[in-house]
Amino acid sequence: MGVTVGAAVVAAALTFGGGGEVISFGANAAALSLLAMVIGNATEEISTHLGPGATGVLQAALGGLPELFVCIFSLRAGLVQVVQAALIGSILANSLLVLGLAILVGGVKHGRQRFDAEPPRMIASLMMLAVSALVFPTLAAELHTPAAAHESALSAASAIFLLIVFVASIPFSLRSDPEHSVRHRDVRDTAAGIGRGAAVAPSPAEAAPPGWPLWLSVVVLAVAALGAGFVSEWFVKTLEPAMHAVGFSQAFAGIVVVAIASNAVENVVGIRLAAKNKPDYAMSAVLNSSLQIAMGLIPLLVLLSFVLGGPVLTLVLPPLLIAALLLTTLTTAIIVNDGETIWLEGVALIGLYCIIAAAFWWG
Repeated sequence: MGVTVGAAVVAAALTFGGGGEVISFGANAAALSLLAMVIGNATEEISTHLGPGATGVLQAALGGLPELFVCIFSLRAGLVQVVQAALIGSILANSLLVLGLAILVGGVKHGRQRFDAEPPRMIASLMMLAVSALVFPTLAAELHTPAAAHESALSAASAIFLLIVFVASIPFSLRSDPEHSVRHRDVRDTAAGIGRGAAVAPSPAEAAPPGWPLWLSVVVLAVAALGAGFVSEWFVKTLEPAMHAVGFSQAFAGIVVVAIASNAVENVVGIRLAAKNKPDYAMSAVLNSSLQIAMGLIPLLVLLSFVLGGPVLTLVLPPLLIAALLLTTLTTAIIVNDGETIWLEGVALIGLYCIIAAAFWWG
């Protein structure tokens, strides 16, 4: 916590004290990432007082706070391309880079990892719905259909329907029991002659770690969320000068830099869970994060943009972003469909992410 406070103080000093463009931006990115991790840790501590389903909903609501703040301030600054690229980039980073690293680390450390494939399949189905909600407004604009003249209204309607489906999926998440996934995997592994290894069973210390008091978790969460709001504004303020100084485009800044900096929680948690040989939990953490962005955060920002005072955020995206998102969703669905992963599949996901990032370096 002390390191995070120090990083925020340094970021403020550089932002308002005339620090270099790149140095100020880097300090704000580091502070934002640390605050995102504090929010994630506080949420995990609060989760010890809640059930697993309610914890998932809480993480969905609070884990994306830094990214929400960044996107709101970017919209007010007129950086629509950055917002669009950051939102899609977050999905790409989670579904390709983070998932790939998790599969790679878990595979190298534990070999073939098995998990209950039903929840990832459901997430893949919902992700295809979210991709469809982006494809049709984009096609309407690109093909110059009559709906092209009403892209704001079409985007708002699609956002509302996505939110309805997202809310309808919450009871399913609340009924989800991750322990059932572990038991399911253990039974299947035993039937396959693998057995229930000691690496799967948590140690007593891991099962009941010492936690924070509830009041302390709530206070830390509130302070970190407030700090994320301030740092997000400084982050956006230094983003444009840093882009001009380094020479990368708004699209690349959103897809890579903003997406990774504002999703530090998922970047760490999913890989850590895979390294602990908990593939069910790792898949849930990473894939649910992508789903929450696609069906929760994106439509929410579309509707908020009508009242923020800046440009309206629509679901009409550059075709290359749509193609990248579609390929990502299909590739991820294929890899998780059989309920097991090997390290080479992680390398393939990371490779696809690097190819997509390179395609957006020039814009």
